[in-house]
Amino acid sequence: MRKIGLIGGMSWVSTELYYRRINSKVQAAQGHNFSAPLAIESLDFNGLIRTSDMADWREAADILSDAAKRLEQSGATAIMICANSMHKVYDEVVAAVSVPVIHIADAVGRKMKAEGVSSAALIGTRNVMTEPWYRQRLIEHGVSLLPPDMDRVDEIDRIIYEELMKGMVRRDAERTLKTFITNIDKTGVKAVVLGCTELNLVVDVKANILPIFDSTMIHADAGVDWILGS
Repeated sequence: MRKIGLIGGMSWVSTELYYRRINSKVQAAQGHNFSAPLAIESLDFNGLIRTSDMADWREAADILSDAAKRLEQSGATAIMICANSMHKVYDEVVAAVSVPVIHIADAVGRKMKAEGVSSAALIGTRNVMTEPWYRQRLIEHGVSLLPPDMDRVDEIDRIIYEELMKGMVRRDAERTLKTFITNIDKTGVKAVVLGCTELNLVVDVKANILPIFDSTMIHADAGVDWILGS
């Protein structure tokens, strides 16, 4: 099996989900005595949260690039950034290392294309929902995206940063997301993309009115494929 490196801590809540998912899938594929060869750079999110202006993003790019270099030096043969929003500095991280960096939106886009899904609504943090760098990746895989609804953007962003990233899972948030997805279904799109690695804590991925493409699990599964060489 090939070792993979995770840049985590953004938040630690979703990093835990990655660790559990990757190991459980490797164990299912290889046998009960196996676990995934991993290296994890768990960053202090306090220095990265709510990154906004150009100077902040340059600093974030440096922090993640340095983490990627350390993972490569540890023997990682590929790297994953365990946060949708931090893929904004993906190109800078790629330039800092000589091993592949598996992009979360590409993993989601490939899965949607394989399942014949051509339209979706993207929900996540504000920068994921409203900026082109993430949306364009999905569009390149043949997925048309519903324009962001700014009322939903504000509330989903608040739930993510004020609750989910602190490990707080509230019934009000579950009800809010269920209402949003019900309203999205009325627009005629064929799926919803969870473009935040914590949103599966309040969205029922398996039993919902629309197919849900959970970026956390899809990205983690792409990591498993790399580890197993499949």
